[in-house]
Amino acid sequence: MPNVTIILIGLGVLAILILLVSMARMYRKAGPNEALIIYGSGGPKVIKGHGVIVVPVVQSCKELSLELMSFDVAPQQDLYTKQGVAVTVEAVAQIKVRSDNESILTAAEQFLSKTPPQREGLIRLVMEGHLRGIIGQLTVEQLVKEPENVGERMRATCAEDMSKMGLEVISFTIKEVRDKNEYITNMGRPDIARIKRDAEIASAEAERDTAIRRAIALRESAVAKAAADQERVLAETQSLGKQAEAQRDLDIQKAQFTEQSRRQEATADKSYELQTNVMQQQVIAAQVKVQQVEKEAQVKVQEAEIQRNEKELIATVLKKSEIEAQRINNMANAEKARTIAEAEGKAQAIRTQGEAEASIIFQKGEAEAKAMNIKAEAYQEWSQAAVVDKLITNMADVVRAMAEPLNNIDKITIVSTGGEGTGLGASKLTGEMTQIAAQVPALFEALSGMKMSDLMSNVKQMVARPNGATDTKPPVIDADTDKK
Repeated sequence: MPNVTIILIGLGVLAILILLVSMARMYRKAGPNEALIIYGSGGPKVIKGHGVIVVPVVQSCKELSLELMSFDVAPQQDLYTKQGVAVTVEAVAQIKVRSDNESILTAAEQFLSKTPPQREGLIRLVMEGHLRGIIGQLTVEQLVKEPENVGERMRATCAEDMSKMGLEVISFTIKEVRDKNEYITNMGRPDIARIKRDAEIASAEAERDTAIRRAIALRESAVAKAAADQERVLAETQSLGKQAEAQRDLDIQKAQFTEQSRRQEATADKSYELQTNVMQQQVIAAQVKVQQVEKEAQVKVQEAEIQRNEKELIATVLKKSEIEAQRINNMANAEKARTIAEAEGKAQAIRTQGEAEASIIFQKGEAEAKAMNIKAEAYQEWSQAAVVDKLITNMADVVRAMAEPLNNIDKITIVSTGGEGTGLGASKLTGEMTQIAAQVPALFEALSGMKMSDLMSNVKQMVARPNGATDTKPPVIDADTDKK
């Protein structure tokens, strides 16, 4: 049973498919550019723009094109116009089947079994016949000059015959009209000659008018040029007169300006000379003042330098002498203390070694102590001589220090007034330097409080002492020796 059911279902599906395929083959559709003519059971029917089922066996269907048909209408035989002139005409016609069902059925009755060339041949014969009749009613001039009139007459004449065939004439246009006798060519010659004549006449008239206007323009130009020349000459004459007047005024003003300028220059020159003299006098007076100020400044500088040298000498010489004396005293005291300490040490050593050696060492210490005392006394006695020695030794340094500022002077300007009893030039400078050097002994006496002659005599006495301290005497100083 299940197999039978499946078979039945399959057969049913197959039958449905066959039915659908059959119905699809029976269904016919009409496009917008065609019409379906169905004939058979129920009579002829026209289908446009939709589909319909055509039942096989009882109905048949054919297509009829509704598209525009365009073809040439060119009769092979000559066509004669109203004037009897043989012409050849070529035209183009556009014809189509009317859109109403009655016209479609009419066109189907006459053209459905024919091919498109056969159908166009029948329509062309009808159009040529009507064209022959219309050409015979018109002249060559109308054909050439009014071709649209031929188209209108063709549509009006062919409308009835085309309607009987279910057709309509959309347009009819003349393409070309020819003749063998050159009638159309000669037809335009009069017009051409007339047009040429009119053109030549118009050209001549234009040239004449141009020549007249040119002559008038030249005359007006000559008149205007003459008037312009007169005005130019008059204007030039007036301009020359004004230029002469302006030149005269300019010369007068130049002369006045020159005279005034010369007066001002003379005044300025005099003022300049007076001012120059005054300024020269002021410069001379200023130079004199400057020289006076320089002299005063030099005097002040010399005084300040002398004071500075004195202070420097005091500061250097006395300070060095005091330091040297203190150093000598310190050396003596130190030597004394060292000797005493050494003696005490040795005495202590001897004391530890034995009583016998202690006595010998004690005596030796006393002897050394006496010798040191004698040396200390000797140092104390010639300390004044040592100071004198240092002072005398440093005298050359004092003189050098006093003359040191002169060594730093780059340039010396000597101003001499030429007075009587005074040195001139460089001799005055060397004299002043000699005076500075001569002041050194006086400075030494002022610092030490002793005269140089007394110090020298004391030194000589100390050298000649017969107290047996000649080994500790200071070195003999020769006062005439110049140490630098």
